[in-house]
Amino acid sequence: MYRLMLLSLPLALAFAAPTARAQSPYERDVAFALDELEKQCGSFFATKSIDWKAVRKEFGASAKSIKTDREHLVLLTRLLARLEDGHATVTATEKTKDVKWPDEPEPTGAGIFWCRSGKKILLKSVWNEAAELGLQPGMQVVKVDGKPVDKWLDARIAAFRDRYSFSTDHQAFFWTCHRGLAFPKGTRLELELEKLDGKKKKCTLTYVQGKPGRWGPAVFPPNLETKGDITFGLLKSGNAYVHVRRSPDDLPAQIDVALAAVGAAPGMVLDFRANSGGGFDHEDFMGRFVPAGEKLVGDVTYESRGPHPYGGKLVVLVDGTVLSAGETASGVFKEDGRAYMLGESPTAGMSSQKTTIELPSGLFGLYVSVRSNKHRFNGGRGIEGIGVIPHELVAFEAKDLAAGVDTLIRRADELLAKFPADKVPFKTR
Repeated sequence: MYRLMLLSLPLALAFAAPTARAQSPYERDVAFALDELEKQCGSFFATKSIDWKAVRKEFGASAKSIKTDREHLVLLTRLLARLEDGHATVTATEKTKDVKWPDEPEPTGAGIFWCRSGKKILLKSVWNEAAELGLQPGMQVVKVDGKPVDKWLDARIAAFRDRYSFSTDHQAFFWTCHRGLAFPKGTRLELELEKLDGKKKKCTLTYVQGKPGRWGPAVFPPNLETKGDITFGLLKSGNAYVHVRRSPDDLPAQIDVALAAVGAAPGMVLDFRANSGGGFDHEDFMGRFVPAGEKLVGDVTYESRGPHPYGGKLVVLVDGTVLSAGETASGVFKEDGRAYMLGESPTAGMSSQKTTIELPSGLFGLYVSVRSNKHRFNGGRGIEGIGVIPHELVAFEAKDLAAGVDTLIRRADELLAKFPADKVPFKTR
């Protein structure tokens, strides 16, 4: 009996369960991140239609193959992209301050921005190499590298969304139609376009060393002045035009300069397109648009402030390039009843309160959104994952672009002449 047991021992060992493989620090980081991100950011998952079970499966498996800190950085960056959070960022620690993203060619522009008009993709702005080829604003983009432009755009957006975090679909679209049209030097794009008269044009756009165009309107009105982040002047109608490029802490003082110059106008187009955000005192800023001695009363009460407070009619312009503090800056005008808002789309939808999640390895941190800003906006849904939704959506018209006219500015100027006062509770002077 004893002998039989000895003979059976090797056979028993052969069928014993294998020893479980120890997790690497990278796997432990990812497992911790998946749990903690769901805990901290899960309130956004329904709004953004995020399938976190699928994310867990994908990244739990991918973490097993990570061998270096650089690979870990790439995987964590891709993981944060699944949050659809425009602020989400992997932050380095002292251990990884020298870890760099894998080398890749620096992208450059070639002088084109696009926009959607109905079912068409149009050239919104043209300069540099694109202008030299005879491309003109208002032309329709039909095909890119032999593919229908919508399919080409969808693939381009999908590639970006694997790495970059966008809070909304419209933010991803607008980013791709602007910065996303940059490619490494030497890239050639085969374009098929249609002119306003219906004639086709084919060309090869070669990326050389393009200078980026200024974001914002398709075309700035003439005879404007720029001071800091504010560009301002009068339109032919006599109404004022003010473009707010950023929202720094001294924004109220900057707007004072513009109001001193154009504040006597009966109406004003206040353009926030391409506003990249910042941080400022909202009550101090909005107070510049409440007449002296008066108050704007709503969910928030604003008192008149500044040396040149403006009390005229206001139309605010936005689109998917308006980010973060630019969304709250523009949004208070609509949500608190001071202005009528026009836009190609809602704002980007990336305005939130953030936190940093430290990973167990101490290699990286995860900077993510945990709560939406301005909860009173959008009927209590806030901004994050939604954006500020305009009263009226306006698309660019090809004939306007071809004539050097920004459709949204034109429409805003028309509305100032026949102001929709029933949509704006504040009674202007």
